Amino acid sequence: MGQFDPEAYWEKRLRTNTGLTGVGYLGLGEPFNRWMYRVRQAVFARVARTHLPRIKGIDVLDVGSGTGQYLDAWRSLGAAHIVGSDLTTTAVERLSQAMPDVRVLRMDISDSAALPQERFDAITCMDVLFHVVDDARLEQALANLKRLLKPGGVLFLSDIFVHGQDHKQEHFTTRSLATYTAALERNGLRVVQRHPVFHLLNRPLDSNSPLLHRWWGLVMRVCKLHPGLGGALAAAVYPLELLLVRLRREGVSAEIMVCVPQA
Repeated sequence: MGQFDPEAYWEKRLRTNTGLTGVGYLGLGEPFNRWMYRVRQAVFARVARTHLPRIKGIDVLDVGSGTGQYLDAWRSLGAAHIVGSDLTTTAVERLSQAMPDVRVLRMDISDSAALPQERFDAITCMDVLFHVVDDARLEQALANLKRLLKPGGVLFLSDIFVHGQDHKQEHFTTRSLATYTAALERNGLRVVQRHPVFHLLNRPLDSNSPLLHRWWGLVMRVCKLHPGLGGALAAAVYPLELLLVRLRREGVSAEIMVCVPQA
């Protein structure tokens, strides 16, 4: 097996999958992924309002914009100046056409080259860094995120912060909460809070509950049987999902980690 090439992988994946499955969970189909992104956006909006004293008028950067879900979220929240970015020319071209009022940069956050010169009040880097499988490049990505924040800025970072051991695959790495926290601190960032994003509508990678894993097996079977059935199941669970993630302090899957520059 050759060395993983993230740019080539994502160019091919986004050209092949034009919808949310291109950036979401490939095995679940488009309808289920739409509901997953509704959950992500609803949780992010709540978290952003909690941690930003004002949103209207601020400058924001979205890293790994993909299909533009978080660009839309920032628009809905009223951010004044929104900059998107992606590793791939496919995403940059599509987003530039779909959102002509948003500047979209071709940028690899794990490379210090071609970073924008400006600094931002808030940055979103959502479901991106678990695809940075090389640890040295993760360190560079975190250093770059810190560099791009204004003093007093806020970083919203979504990932799966497991309480077990790090686990690496070809294009996906789950890192422990301890690993992540230490890497953030080395690069001048401090964790303020973590907010669960999913409980029932994503794979429970950070849970030992047999019940949750049986539930997820059922979800996978339903989605494989027919994508429309998967979407109907997700729609039925959606209100409960939003309630559960609001009530829980620890997530079983993706979480939003809120970080600020160290004093």
